[in-house]
Amino acid sequence: MVEPTGTYVPANIARMGHHDRQARPPRQGSSFGRAIVKRLIESLNTNIQSMDDHFVCDCRNVYLFLKYRHSGLNVHQYRYYNSNTCGLDIDGCLSDLSKIPKGHFVLLHACAHNPTGVDPSFEQWQKIGEILQSRGLIPFFDCAYQGFASGNIDNDARAIRYFTDELNFPTILLTQSFAKNMGLYGERVGAFTLLCSSPDEAERCLSQIKIIIRPMYSNPPIHGARIATELMSNPDLRQKWLIDLKTMADRIITMRQSLRNSLIKAGSHHDWSHITNQIGMFCYSGLNPSQVEKLTNEYSIYLTKDGRISIAGLSSKNVDYLAHAIHQVTK
Repeated sequence: MVEPTGTYVPANIARMGHHDRQARPPRQGSSFGRAIVKRLIESLNTNIQSMDDHFVCDCRNVYLFLKYRHSGLNVHQYRYYNSNTCGLDIDGCLSDLSKIPKGHFVLLHACAHNPTGVDPSFEQWQKIGEILQSRGLIPFFDCAYQGFASGNIDNDARAIRYFTDELNFPTILLTQSFAKNMGLYGERVGAFTLLCSSPDEAERCLSQIKIIIRPMYSNPPIHGARIATELMSNPDLRQKWLIDLKTMADRIITMRQSLRNSLIKAGSHHDWSHITNQIGMFCYSGLNPSQVEKLTNEYSIYLTKDGRISIAGLSSKNVDYLAHAIHQVTK
């Protein structure tokens, strides 16, 4: 068996990425478990000349960068994060995208950008999409936090749907992970979806993908896949899952506001609006390595040297302490 489960691929995965599928004619595509991604990239790099170069944002995600580099790609970065504003460098982003040669793949984070927490607005997504379309570039969406950003899986898939339904890109690659939004961290469950321009192209791609993944595993693990299948196909469980997902997302949004409020209450005069402007599990605080070191040495608060904070680790019991410590090291 190549695919984990028959119902898991592709019907229920597609529902996560596309709304109102009865009203719109479905595009042709194939979906597989997320473990295929690295092996697929290696194979594409061998057979497609434009895959020699892959463009990822300057997202400081070392894991992603190394994954593509180890797959044999020449990884280039386009501007994304503005460290001065702790927000999106939209002008630099659009400028760099407009210079990428035709036919190359561009990695895009669908929502809850990891690690910065900085997402484009829908208007900015429109500009990004228009440039990619005019340049003949291929979007490669990484969607690891659908529903975990805004609390709504439809809102968090809006950029993907705009690219597929409005801009009608002939080819789109999409990787999805259910580690966070279904709490299946240890199961490594997700999907790779390739959207094609015709049934014939989809069938040929499906055949090639099966050839690629068959040597990877004889029978892939199905425990996590069956859980995901059940959640997405059982109406009662699906509704409960969506409610739980919104509860978790709302908690993170609330903790962002609490941290900002606590910093103001602690007496800080800095602008902390980026804490609530960013979205998802992570926050690029704007703290420099020296300030991070003081937090660790003097207050036993641990975060990465680039100032990234895991908002999921905050609670009503520790947020005031964190705010006090940040205020002390940023005076």
